[in-house]
Amino acid sequence: MSQGGRTRRAQAYDGELGDAVTRAQEGDEAAFAVAYRLVQPGLLGYLRGIVGDDAEDVAADAWLEIARDLGRFKGDGAGFRGWTATIGRHRALDHLRRLKVRPRSTALEQDVLDLPGTHSTHDQALEALSTERALELVRSLPRDQAEAVLLRVVVGLDGPAAARVLGKRPGAVRTAAHRGLKGLARRLGATGVTQEDPRTLGEST
Repeated sequence: MSQGGRTRRAQAYDGELGDAVTRAQEGDEAAFAVAYRLVQPGLLGYLRGIVGDDAEDVAADAWLEIARDLGRFKGDGAGFRGWTATIGRHRALDHLRRLKVRPRSTALEQDVLDLPGTHSTHDQALEALSTERALELVRSLPRDQAEAVLLRVVVGLDGPAAARVLGKRPGAVRTAAHRGLKGLARRLGATGVTQEDPRTLGEST
């Protein structure tokens, strides 16, 4: 499945998610459970890419804050996914600061990033992102690339939304995601990475 396909799949739930959030803000506990069910898998995958085995504990802390501050949220389903990702990221960074560790970074040489080829391997890389091994590989990327890939692919945010979560310009996030996917494909043992236009990674589908 392509990155656009995964983003569209996440967006397909945004109508239901937006309705659930609205009802939850009115005190409907069952609606909050629906919102949790729709958001938690992507949020947990994102957090696993940052904090590894501690992701469930960090996610639990994030949901406590989400529940506490739910009345302050304003927006639709897509906005809620971005808001929860921002809260999750803050809790993950707090967790890492407490442990005094940071996600591993592995510098990628520019000549590796610019390898020519005959076909794209992005889809192959993306298909493997649901596995623990792939998440571990994502964590080996430089942090800006890892977070951009996780937000775009696992959480399903579009380019501008991912940029807001990270507090960066959309162009910087597009480039980081592009390079991260190429690096991930390389680590997965794929060959023939094409030089796709990184601007396409920031387009909302």
